[in-house]
Amino acid sequence: MPSRPRFERQGRRDRRRPSALTVAKRYLVTGGAGFIGSHLCQRLLEQGNQVICLDDFTTGSPLNIAHLLDHPNFCLVEHDVIQPLPALEVEAIFNLACPASPVHYQRDPVRTIRTSVLGALHALELAQHLGAPVLQASTSEVYGDPAMHPQTELYWGNVNPIGLRACYDEGKRCAEAIFFDYHRQYGIEIKVGRIFNTYGPHMHPADGRVVSNFLVQALQNQPITVFGQGTQTRSFCYVEDLVEALLRLMATEAGVCGPINLGNPEEFTILELVQLIREITGSGSELIFLPLPQDDPRQRRPDISLARQFLAWEPSTRLREGLILTAAYFEEILRRSRTELKASRSELLLDNPALVGRGL
Repeated sequence: MPSRPRFERQGRRDRRRPSALTVAKRYLVTGGAGFIGSHLCQRLLEQGNQVICLDDFTTGSPLNIAHLLDHPNFCLVEHDVIQPLPALEVEAIFNLACPASPVHYQRDPVRTIRTSVLGALHALELAQHLGAPVLQASTSEVYGDPAMHPQTELYWGNVNPIGLRACYDEGKRCAEAIFFDYHRQYGIEIKVGRIFNTYGPHMHPADGRVVSNFLVQALQNQPITVFGQGTQTRSFCYVEDLVEALLRLMATEAGVCGPINLGNPEEFTILELVQLIREITGSGSELIFLPLPQDDPRQRRPDISLARQFLAWEPSTRLREGLILTAAYFEEILRRSRTELKASRSELLLDNPALVGRGL
């Protein structure tokens, strides 16, 4: 195992880290209509930047960025990163485009790996053309089902290269390799952040991740489905904390390439998460235990020593606080869905009075 070739320093490092990006620029955010991407777009705009949001809406939602469309510094480009990126004039690139939940990335695994690998390649090609820094949103999934706990950036991982999750795990690992090869061969300024479990508003209610699954089931008093015995652990980072970390990583000097773990080092079992969600929502949902999916990690917790050192960052939102905010978002989404469903049903009956009495 190598010592530390992944951090390349140039010159003297300034230990004072900015709280975020401080100079207004023009940014490209691929996957900008996604869960994390939409929050990043909003934060960049709040700081006075110009933002080009690029998304093909495979898993991103127009609703996530609807409130940004009238902003004078916001531009939406509908494009698939599998194809070469348009010749956009930007000063920095955040590459976030890729399905990130098992439900989404296993739906079309070939497309998922093409998005990870070709998306990374195309982002790097644009960065090379522009001479711009580019940040790759990598993932804790590169560690697979880890034999090291907590996980440090020097750990090479324990990934099944032919399993059901490999399209995402290995796709992201390959993307990291491409990033560092472009850096070494062409001198591209790169930043690689390994994102651990993140939650918050703009999560898709049906993305299959534990926080969204449990909240939707609890809010509707449906049985809560727990895979395995619920003893597996995860570390949950609120999305606003994660976005702050991405901004600080992009703001580092050119020699700080990463990878850097970005996540919350507080560890919870799945059963502890369920209990907290039931308390917050006041739900009486029963628990149903189902078999653990193939290659599902038994434990996941980041060592964030490098994030503390190089970004002066650590999460500040406690799990209960973040879940309350996320539950309010899901409650609104579910209420809106019920209202829209009721409205569409009423319209159907008005247009088709013969259907009345047929159990609709």
